[in-house]
Amino acid sequence: MTERVVKVGIATYEDQKARLMAIARGERKVDPDEPKIWFSSIESFAQVLSTKNQLLLELIAEAKPASVAELETLSGRKGPNLSRTLKTLARFGLVELRRQGRTLVPSAIYDRVSVDLPLLAAARQQRALPAHR
Repeated sequence: MTERVVKVGIATYEDQKARLMAIARGERKVDPDEPKIWFSSIESFAQVLSTKNQLLLELIAEAKPASVAELETLSGRKGPNLSRTLKTLARFGLVELRRQGRTLVPSAIYDRVSVDLPLLAAARQQRALPAHR
C-alpha cells in the first residue's frame, strides 16, 4: 500500500492570505508540490500535532474504530476532550469524521506529514509573492 503523505507549510496569516488572494486573482497557480495544510506558526503546528495527538492519529489508523465512542474507550481520553481534539484535527484536514446513521466515525487520512518551513526571510517572502506560471 502506498504511503499517504501530506505536506504542511508554516506561514504567517498575512502570508497565507496574500498567497490565497494571488491564487484567487489568477496571478499565481498552485504548484502540486506545495503544502496542502497550513499553520500560522511552529507553535500551532506543535499543538495540533503534539505527541499525544500523533498517538491518537496512529490509534485511529491502526484500530480503525467504528465510532468516536469506541475511540474514547481505546484511547482512554474523555468524550469532550476527545471530541474537541478530533474537531481540531478534522479542521486541519488530518482526520475525516463521517456520519454513519447517528454514529460519527473517525478515520486517519494520512500516514505521514512532511513539513515545509522556510528559515530565511527571503524564502518566507517569496512564498507570499505571486508567481506567474
